[in-house]
Amino acid sequence: MAAWTDHAIWWHVYPLGFVGAESASGSGAVTHRLDKIIGWLDYAADLGVSGLALGPIFAASTHGYDTIDHYRIDERLGDDRDFDRLVDALRARGLRLLLDGVFNHVGPQFPAFQRTIEIGPAAPESSWFSPVDPAAEGRVSGPMFRTFEGHEGLIALNHAESAVAEYVTDVMGHWLARGADGWRLDAAYATPAAFWSKVLPRIRSAHPDAYLVGEVIHGDYRSIVRGHGLDAITQYELWKAVWSSLNDGNFFELAWSLRRHNALLDTFVPMTFVGNHDVTRIASKLSDERHLAHALVVLFTVAGTPSVYYGDEQAFRGIKENRVGGDDAIRPTFPDSGPGALASYGWPIYRLHQELIGLRRRNPWLHTAVTRPVQLTKTVFSYESVGDSQRLFVALNISDSPASISAPGCSQLLAGSASMHHNSSGETQLFLGAHQWAVLA
Repeated sequence: MAAWTDHAIWWHVYPLGFVGAESASGSGAVTHRLDKIIGWLDYAADLGVSGLALGPIFAASTHGYDTIDHYRIDERLGDDRDFDRLVDALRARGLRLLLDGVFNHVGPQFPAFQRTIEIGPAAPESSWFSPVDPAAEGRVSGPMFRTFEGHEGLIALNHAESAVAEYVTDVMGHWLARGADGWRLDAAYATPAAFWSKVLPRIRSAHPDAYLVGEVIHGDYRSIVRGHGLDAITQYELWKAVWSSLNDGNFFELAWSLRRHNALLDTFVPMTFVGNHDVTRIASKLSDERHLAHALVVLFTVAGTPSVYYGDEQAFRGIKENRVGGDDAIRPTFPDSGPGALASYGWPIYRLHQELIGLRRRNPWLHTAVTRPVQLTKTVFSYESVGDSQRLFVALNISDSPASISAPGCSQLLAGSASMHHNSSGETQLFLGAHQWAVLA
């Protein structure tokens, strides 16, 4: 993995929603909206992140994951010149760029698929797709080809076909050469490891500093990373444990997940998050808004490459629903006029992000830190993060009562609210108010 990833913290943006693009393409007219993202880069830099993780930006029919042309910027966002300006603006601020690679499936309007439908087996790219009985996928209609998880608008590529591997390799290399620093590989869990073993070694040979992270929701994370040749995967298990333990008042779940999280570090460093474009906003997911800070503290004090989903830094609300348009609430448009148009209630959470990201950047060893529980009950949890001969102590209280917590070796409050005193044995004792948290050195 490239050395620069040790310091990476991403601001994750779903571009079609962010810029307020229409829900479907097709007008043929290019609308230059990527500049709107440029207008928010100072805001992102002030937040403290080191890079922009963009959702899909390539030509697609609707939401961006039904790609039509991987070599062309979506007409609703702009064109190559807009992309180049974005790269230049990122570089001017010292920010990296992570692109979203949708290579497991394409949209029905993908030209190679259209030729296959029109011509049949004699089409030059017919082997790129796999014929199937729709009933075998639980469908009653739609294309007579394999789809992604039964979605008629997402046609699965045949990853056993060498021409598909050549195509994906070329696409990835093209945009890395144009200024991208890495790829998030969408639905990596659904794409065979054998496919990536053909593609990624060639990418690494040509672009050794590229960061390659796969979207993986469940499974054996370590085996997937090794088998696919990835640098990292998305840490959904930890994401679930964070909000679930806070909602259920059960820190034993979080402690167990952190133990499993530690075990991953010998193989890779996961991409960590408490929100993304596919899940209910963390501010809506939590049953007690006082615990939003606790979720952020965990994100920024344990090992990983943290990612902040745009709007979460302002405590945006939004619930994902399993229906047509069910993602709209979690993929909102940001104001055209800039940060000054954001609601006042969100700025304290923005400043909390700044504080915790600043703490993270002053302690870059946290990227690979091991966490160790110190005190654990259902509603009170303290742990130490240790690495590179350094240590931070984290205390979390989600109970309705103050908590007294032993904080061995601690002498300085770095963030949060707590009082300290030394007991008769000279040990540090921490007093944490109800629903409070603290980070100490």
